[in-house]
Amino acid sequence: MTFPPKRIDTPAAWRSDDLRAHASVHTLSPSDVSDVEAAAKVLVDRGADPAALTADDFPIPHLAPRLRAILQGDVLGGRGFTVIRGLVPGRLTRAENAAAFMGIGALLGSPRPQNAMGHLLGHVKNVGRSGNDPTARLYQTNERQTYHTDSADVVALMCLQPAKRGGRSNVVSSVAIDNTMRARAPELALTLFELIETDRRGEVAEGERPYFTIPVFNWFEGHFAGIYQRQYIESARRFEEVAPLTAKQRAALDMLDSCANDPAFHVEIDFHPGDIQFVNNHVLLHDRTAFEDWPEPARRRHLLRLWLAPPAAQPLPPIFAERFGSTIPGARGGVSAPRARWNVPLDAE
Repeated sequence: MTFPPKRIDTPAAWRSDDLRAHASVHTLSPSDVSDVEAAAKVLVDRGADPAALTADDFPIPHLAPRLRAILQGDVLGGRGFTVIRGLVPGRLTRAENAAAFMGIGALLGSPRPQNAMGHLLGHVKNVGRSGNDPTARLYQTNERQTYHTDSADVVALMCLQPAKRGGRSNVVSSVAIDNTMRARAPELALTLFELIETDRRGEVAEGERPYFTIPVFNWFEGHFAGIYQRQYIESARRFEEVAPLTAKQRAALDMLDSCANDPAFHVEIDFHPGDIQFVNNHVLLHDRTAFEDWPEPARRRHLLRLWLAPPAAQPLPPIFAERFGSTIPGARGGVSAPRARWNVPLDAE
């Protein structure tokens, strides 16, 4: 077990006041938007397989270098998140929006499967499930998700339709939380660097246990890496061989949650149609507030999601292979699914 210094000073170790003077939104020009739309329409017109796209399939030569610089500067090497604004989903078909998002993703990294069905494109949409169901994923509900990470280096979310009310995206620095806990309660902070079980919630490949065992906080080769979903840690206790949480573990998780929910730590982001949000899962936790949908099906909240493995992502400790399948940058993350099964659904499952 390796511990970080008592304080980690990186751009990702921010609190909400630190971001007031720093823009987190990059707005595309009309010509950039036209280039993205044109490239997406070409892909759909020629019947390209969106699950097999590469950067060469999405030629937007003026915008691509800027997107890569934003990913490196803001998401991988900076505060850990950013928003790209300016796309207009209403001008494209569902297939064209999917192609645009998949194409942008292909420029930045390798998309990874988000479930056992091999879906490379996820749909964050209320399909009537409940978070009380141990096999349900919270993105399939309209409930608050609470602060968590996804099982990939970077999660990208594209807004097709915002909610009638609520559904805000919140992000918080797990590095800042660690710094605070190390200062206020070092014994509890170090507890988060110990092994703990997290429920796979039914996404179990052959030979895998129904849960993985990775510390919430990790330190490896000078890099911090968090992996967290409190509800799934709790629901892992349903397995007979998994011990109940100790009082110390609960206290540590409670303190983590308390920091994350404190407005002094997190920032709230509204989704506008066409927004693409990128979040670095290793240094940030993200959350979604509960929401109320529009009654019309076509207007209901709907986000597209990608899990990306950028080739320039940070090194990860070997234990992450239990969840990420590999620790090789550019070829890690996601849910175990045979490559032959990888696909891009155009609507929620």
